[in-house]
Amino acid sequence: MEEKVAVVVTSIAEPNPALRELARGCQENGYSFIVIGDEASPEVFELEGCRFYGLREQRQLGLRFAELCPIRHYARKNIGYLIAISSGANVIIETDDDNVPYETFWARRTRKQNVRTISDRRWVNVYGYFSDVNIWPRGLPLKHIHNPLPGYDSLSIDEADCPIQQGLTDGDPDVDAIYRLTLPLPVSFRRDRRIALKNGSWSPFNSQNTAWWEEAFPLLYLPAYCAFRLTDIWRSFVGQRIARTNGWSTLFHEPTARQERNQHDLMRDFEDELPGYLHNQEICDALDALQLKPGVEYLTDNVRSCYEKLVGMGLLNSQELALLEAWIDDLDRCISKSSLR
Repeated sequence: MEEKVAVVVTSIAEPNPALRELARGCQENGYSFIVIGDEASPEVFELEGCRFYGLREQRQLGLRFAELCPIRHYARKNIGYLIAISSGANVIIETDDDNVPYETFWARRTRKQNVRTISDRRWVNVYGYFSDVNIWPRGLPLKHIHNPLPGYDSLSIDEADCPIQQGLTDGDPDVDAIYRLTLPLPVSFRRDRRIALKNGSWSPFNSQNTAWWEEAFPLLYLPAYCAFRLTDIWRSFVGQRIARTNGWSTLFHEPTARQERNQHDLMRDFEDELPGYLHNQEICDALDALQLKPGVEYLTDNVRSCYEKLVGMGLLNSQELALLEAWIDDLDRCISKSSLR
């Protein structure tokens, strides 16, 4: 099957160097480039090689999710996924408007990898395999940041089916507010390693530099009734749990971009991240305990089960479930539309 790739970003910025570089690369490589705006986006957004959707255009798409999703929230990125899917994309690469791609960002990505694998290790500080400095990914429970790691060369090399792939990001990478408030940046990661997490191992992954193959598209859903500092992390836990049910691994690979981070209030970030510091381990324990069905035909049922659990734990508002149903309905219609192309 011919690979059709879409790059999806959400942004409230004017076209900036990162967005311009993404647009250039998409044009040169034949990728579609979708930017989803929000209330604070500029009224006029002009960038060659990019299709921009402001709030008004989003509401004209005929998507229930676009009508129901709260504004001023990162979860509106879900609309970009749906647009990409309805346009026939079979690979979606998501990134952010402050991530400048390296040329390696545009290299062809391969779903199945012969790669070092790690399983049955519970919490894994994946960044520990890519750097000698004391650094951990946003969302890793703090009590596990110093967990010992088996030596990289001691890990077996296996074929891993990885329809979710997290690329690392240099410079000001995706770390939590505690790291940024206490430890130095920038950081550069190793470029000579890849690792796949299999059954029994967890690591959060983000939405900065992440590729998704079409079988895993139902796992793209970003919850809206939580802080934006949690939405992609909690999605990553849901995604990993369901992926394992299908024999899929999650790949972490060398950096293919650098982040020139937008201005943040670090104490506000810390406040938004508090439910994660307190509950991320509890979330994964609860997801592990769910009885999920293997098979791609059960992906959306499994997604429902996972988010129902998070709502039942009091971590998401019950409105999340209605929004999720809208996403699932829209996803089904977008997949059907794509199949007719």
